[in-house]
Amino acid sequence: MDRWKGRVALVTGASVGIGAAIVKELVRHGMKVVGCARDVDKIQKLAAECQSAGYSGVLVPFKCDLHNEEEILSMFSAIKSQHQGVDVCINNAGLAYPEPLLNGKTSAWKSMLDVNVLALSICTREAYQSMKERNVDDGHIININSMGGHRVVPHADVHFYFATKFAVTALTEGLRQELREAKTHIRATCISPGLVETEFAFRLYSQNPEKAAAAYAQIKCLEVTDIANAVIYALSAPPHVQIGDIQVRPVEQIS
Repeated sequence: MDRWKGRVALVTGASVGIGAAIVKELVRHGMKVVGCARDVDKIQKLAAECQSAGYSGVLVPFKCDLHNEEEILSMFSAIKSQHQGVDVCINNAGLAYPEPLLNGKTSAWKSMLDVNVLALSICTREAYQSMKERNVDDGHIININSMGGHRVVPHADVHFYFATKFAVTALTEGLRQELREAKTHIRATCISPGLVETEFAFRLYSQNPEKAAAAYAQIKCLEVTDIANAVIYALSAPPHVQIGDIQVRPVEQIS
């Protein structure tokens, strides 16, 4: 990770869970991390924690609603003016609503598409353009996907969410191919966790916290640090090595 010291990483959905864990690891390794989310107060507290821990990097909190393209573009403009640009883009933000295909709400489907697919694609495009205009040839774009982007389980509440994650699988491979055609050494990686104990299920089942708790009680789940470690592994690979897709799941997880 030495070659990343002092360089700029953008992490979306950085306020809690996997995003917060990734941010802490990158800052610990000496990177300048722009962490964005709608709840910027939590990122500010995280920045203070990193500073108190004596980490060699720095966390820059940024308030951004990924449903809004204008806010995303303004964020990249601010990163350009204040920090030159993005060298690493980690598309971590994602959300799910329990809206089945047969009777789900269109508004919830659109919200999932806006964040899980469109915002990821916009951030990817803007990050690449930032690297290109500065002749950065060794950047890295990492998409935090899901095992739900590789198989569909019989669980109607997350079928549409899984569809957005299948899109992430296709978008990451398409990105890899376009980067090759552009004759750049910028790398693209997809990290697909299984069940991770975070606030995800509690947000999914906000009206039924008992159901959310039960989702994490059945097996020993992954921890957020397991996914942060996968990000560090991908970034640490030699420049000629591209980690295409890391699938990480609990030992006890069946599917």
